[in-house]
Amino acid sequence: MKARVHVTLKNGVLDPQGAAVAHSLGALGFDGVNDVRQGKVIELDLAETDKAAAEASVKQMCEKLLANTVIENYSVEIL
Repeated sequence: MKARVHVTLKNGVLDPQGAAVAHSLGALGFDGVNDVRQGKVIELDLAETDKAAAEASVKQMCEKLLANTVIENYSVEIL
């Protein structure tokens, strides 16, 4: 079973990488971009066959390692 985790910074947390991307897009002539927030996607290949158990396991992984829950949000997608 495959899982995909999307990790993004919480609102209010400064995103210097997103600001750099926004600035670069403007320099390249893409003027319609008001803001950029950068995140990461983590894809996992799991041995688990039960969807609910897989989701619970991946959420525990996020809480313990994959996301810094103080400054980041995450969402889990079981594929």
